[in-house]
Amino acid sequence: MAGTTGYHSFDTTVDKTNRLLKEIEQQYGWPKERRNQSYAALRGTLHALRDRMTVEESAQFSAQLPMLVRGLYYEGWDPTNVPVKMGREDFLNRVRQEFPYEVQGGTNELVTTVIQALKLYGTEGEWDHIRASMPKELAAVVP
Repeated sequence: MAGTTGYHSFDTTVDKTNRLLKEIEQQYGWPKERRNQSYAALRGTLHALRDRMTVEESAQFSAQLPMLVRGLYYEGWDPTNVPVKMGREDFLNRVRQEFPYEVQGGTNELVTTVIQALKLYGTEGEWDHIRASMPKELAAVVP
């Protein structure tokens, strides 16, 4: 176990978060030294998803995330301003705001990669519910 906080729940969430980031890095062949990129990809995708969902959908989705990732998900959130109406390009632009790097395959592929990694923790039923709540052109971004 990589975490050594002395508190099992904290060690577990650190390990799960590292696993999630590593999934993203492996997809792109990024070394661990580029962790800032996998973090920015995760953060940007989570925030775009969160801002597109209703408060209720956000709560249901976030309940499935590791504790540390759930904190990242809610960082800076203003529930009085959601859901934000977004089409596919609006959603991808929202992710780009927090992911200032060039990436092979573009932002759409990046979002797909992050969501595939997030599926380690969310149920397929929850992802079906998220896709169903989005316009078709945006739902296509969520694999």
